[in-house]
Amino acid sequence: METHTFFLHLLIILLSARLFAELAVRVGAPSVIGELVAGIVLGPSLFGILQPDEVLRLLAEIGIILLLFDVGMDTDVRRLADAGRSSLIVAIAGFITPFLLGFLTAYSLFELSLLTSLFIGGTLTATSIGITVRVLTDLKRQHKKESEIVLGAAVLDDVLGVVLLALLYEFSVGGGISLANAGKVLLFVSLFFILAPIMARIISLLIKRFDSVSDIPGLIPTTIVSLVLFFAWLAHVVGAPEILGGFAAGLALSRRFFLPFGMALRTDPDFALRIKKEMRPIIQLFTPIFFVVVGLSLNLHEIDWSSPFIWQFASLFLAAALVGKVIGVFFIKESRFIRTAVALAMVPRGEVGLIFAELGRTSGIFNNEIYAGMVIVIALTTLLPPLMMKWFYGHYRQPS
Repeated sequence: METHTFFLHLLIILLSARLFAELAVRVGAPSVIGELVAGIVLGPSLFGILQPDEVLRLLAEIGIILLLFDVGMDTDVRRLADAGRSSLIVAIAGFITPFLLGFLTAYSLFELSLLTSLFIGGTLTATSIGITVRVLTDLKRQHKKESEIVLGAAVLDDVLGVVLLALLYEFSVGGGISLANAGKVLLFVSLFFILAPIMARIISLLIKRFDSVSDIPGLIPTTIVSLVLFFAWLAHVVGAPEILGGFAAGLALSRRFFLPFGMALRTDPDFALRIKKEMRPIIQLFTPIFFVVVGLSLNLHEIDWSSPFIWQFASLFLAAALVGKVIGVFFIKESRFIRTAVALAMVPRGEVGLIFAELGRTSGIFNNEIYAGMVIVIALTTLLPPLMMKWFYGHYRQPS
C-alpha cells in the first residue's frame, strides 16, 4: 500500500469510528458497539472499502495494549475490599460459571476441540467495567450499594480474566495444553505482577521528579507510553500476551495497588489522575482502531446464515453468558432490588470480550463462523444490559 493510500484509510477509520460511536451513544448503546459496526460497514461484510492489513493490525495491537492500560488504571483493589464478601461471591461465581457453561457447551454439544472450547469459555468470563460504570453514573447510582458490589466484583474479574488470557495464549502458541505450560505461565505471571508494580512505582517517581523540572511539555504521555510498551515487551519475554504488560502498568499506576501479604503501594492520587488525564487522548485515538479492525476482520458473507449452526451457536452461548453472570447474585444476602441490579450490571462483555475473541481468531483457534458467533454474543451482551438497566431503574423504586 502506498503511503497516501494508508493515510486515507486511517482517516476513514478514525472518522467512521467516531461517527458510528456518536450514533450508538445517541440511541442508548455503548460506543464500542458503534465502532464495531463501523468496521462491519467498511469491511467485506458490507461495502468492502477496507481490508485489515498488517499495519492496521499493528495499530490495533497498540490500541489493545493501551485499552488494558486504561482498564488497569481504573482498577482500584480497595473497591473489592470495601464491598467485601458479596463482591467476592459475585466475582468468583461470575467467572467460573460462564467459563464452565461455555466450555461444556462447546466441547460436549458442538464437539469442538479442547483448546477452542477453552477459548470460548474464556471469552464468556469477561465483564466490561467501563460500560457498567457509565450506565450507573448516568443513573446517578455510582455510589450506591449495588455499585460497590459490581465494581468490586469487576476488579477481581479483570485480574482473573487477564490471567486466564495469559494461560490460553500460552496454550495457543506454546505447543498445546499441559500442566507444565500452565504452571510455567502462572509462575511467570505471578512474578510479573509482583515485580512489575515495584518497577512501575520507581519509574513513576522518576517521571514525577523530572516532570517537575522539565520545561518541555509532553513528558508524562511520552514516558508513560514508553513504560507501557516496555511492559508489553517484557510480558512477551516471560511468555504472556503483550496486553498483560499494559494491564500491569495501568494497575501499578492506579491510585492504590496491593501486593501479596498486604503490602500496599500508594501512589499520589493527584499524579495518578494527571497521568490518566494526559493519557486519555492517546487512548481514545488508538482504541477505536482496534474495535474497527475487529469489525473489518468479520466477513458475514462467508457465514451460511441458512445453517442452523450459527443460530444454535449464538443462542446457546448467549444463554450461557447471561446465566453465568447472574447466578452469583443468588448467593448474596441483599435485597431483591440490589440482587437484580447487580445481575444486570455484571452482564456486559464489551471490549474485554472482544479482546478474547480477537486473540482466538488471530491465533487460528476460531474459524470465521465461530468468531462471528462469539462477536454476536458479545455484541448482544454489550447492547442489551444498559437498556435493561435503564428500564429497571425507571420502573422500580430505587432505595436511597
